[in-house]
This record gives sequence, C-alpha cells and structure tokens, in this order.
Amino acid sequence: MTTSKTYETERLLLQPTTVKDAAFILELVNSPKWKQYIGERNLRTIADAENYIRDKKLTPFNVHGFGNYTVIRKADRTKIGTTGLYDRAGIDGIDLGFAFLPAYEKQGYAFEAANKLVQLAFTDFELTHLSGITIKENIDSQRLLEKLGFSLHGIINIPNDPEELLHYKLVFLPA
Repeated sequence: MTTSKTYETERLLLQPTTVKDAAFILELVNSPKWKQYIGERNLRTIADAENYIRDKKLTPFNVHGFGNYTVIRKADRTKIGTTGLYDRAGIDGIDLGFAFLPAYEKQGYAFEAANKLVQLAFTDFELTHLSGITIKENIDSQRLLEKLGFSLHGIINIPNDPEELLHYKLVFLPA
C-alpha cells in the first residue's frame, strides 16, 4: 500500500490508485477512447485489473513519490478518471497522462485534475519539466496539453511501439 497522499481541487480528489480501484480501472481501460487512443490492455476481469494495478500503478509511488491517481468527484464520490505522472522508457523526463470515462468528458474535470498534478510536479515533487505524449488523432488530448501550457516538441517513438507520438513539453521556469 502506498503512503502517498490524496490531493484536492475545488471539485475533485486525486487519490493514489490501489487495488480497491480495480472495478473502476477495468471499466476505464475498456472504454472506447482508451482503446482507441491509449491501446488495448487485455484486461477482462477484476483479477486482471488488480494485477495490472499491482504491476504498473503501485511501484512508482515507492520509487518516485508519485504515480497514477484515481480522480474522484467530491460531490458524490464517483470515480471518473485517472491522471498521473509516469517515468516511461524513451521519454525525456516524467510524462503527464490522463483518461476519463466518457460520461465525464467536456466538463473541465481533466483540466482541473491534470492542472493540479502539473502544479504538484513543480512544487511538491520538484520536477523541472514534464512531457506529454499523444497520438496524432487524439485532438482532445493535444488541446488539453496546450491549455496546460505544454508546447509541441516533436515526434517520438517509445520502445517496442511502432506508433509515432506527438511529444509535448512543459518547462518550469522559477520566478
């Protein structure tokens, strides 16, 4: 179990993802946009999702002090998406990622959650820059990265993935 803390915004809680989130993660990774823009994870059961969380989502908190957060709407405690900071092979620096269930898109939740994580990256986690990656077809993610202050840096490939990805960067300039 991670000791990382939960963060709060006006409408949301960002809580470290744990195996207790398995049913939600199973739903999210099998949503149409996840499969279209992020990729198939071959998770079919709660047990698959629990193993995925153990294998991919818990370790970064122990290594870096940050990782994947389940985004929870404060008003009704509904799990609506995820956002996280990821140390991905082939990417310069830490990657900001986000995904939301279709019912919670276009309501400002992704910006609110990701913006909080960007702030934390520079204040609490003392990072100097962030990256963001997306496929060319994912216009909504490109717009969100740009709204967060990221600029297109180029096109990259990550190891073991032939797909070209747009690579965005955000550099923190201290005052």
